[in-house]
Amino acid sequence: MNVLWRTILVIIAARRRRRREGALEAHDVSRVRVTTLPTDLDILWHMNNGRYLSLADLGRWDLLIRTGLFDAMRQHGWYAVVSSETVTFRKSLRLWQRFTVESRFMGFDDRALFLEHRIVVAGEIYARIIVRARVLRRSGGTVPHDELFATLGAPETIPGIDDWIHDWAQASALPSTRRPAPSVWK
Repeated sequence: MNVLWRTILVIIAARRRRRREGALEAHDVSRVRVTTLPTDLDILWHMNNGRYLSLADLGRWDLLIRTGLFDAMRQHGWYAVVSSETVTFRKSLRLWQRFTVESRFMGFDDRALFLEHRIVVAGEIYARIIVRARVLRRSGGTVPHDELFATLGAPETIPGIDDWIHDWAQASALPSTRRPAPSVWK
């Protein structure tokens, strides 16, 4: 439940910052300050590994709102879903430790947008999260990139994504929802 309250606070703050400071460009880095709370901890008294992904959502909300992408998506009846993500940890976050969630768009391929989130303490990366997301219509179906970019403008300032990200996306993909995906262990 505390992630819900944090999300609401981030949304309010992001809207204020956008009005006060202007919109972020597609290539800009969004930053959200966060503190490790008792509800973020696991039995070993450091932040639970799953909580990193939940708190990366805060950075994604801030980035979507401050770039204007969220308002444009809402206007067209679109929404984004995470289709895959991976996280790499370097150091643990402890109780009451302050950190920053840094977020940016990495690029896109023919089906998805890619984002990077970093968990940073005093300029040092503690964890890195790569997210693959798709934009869907509330009425059903995927929004093609040409339609998305025609509406929002072409993201000329977003750099191309590295080959390893393409390889990761392909290797971690599950079958489409139109094909069977039986759970069979080998």
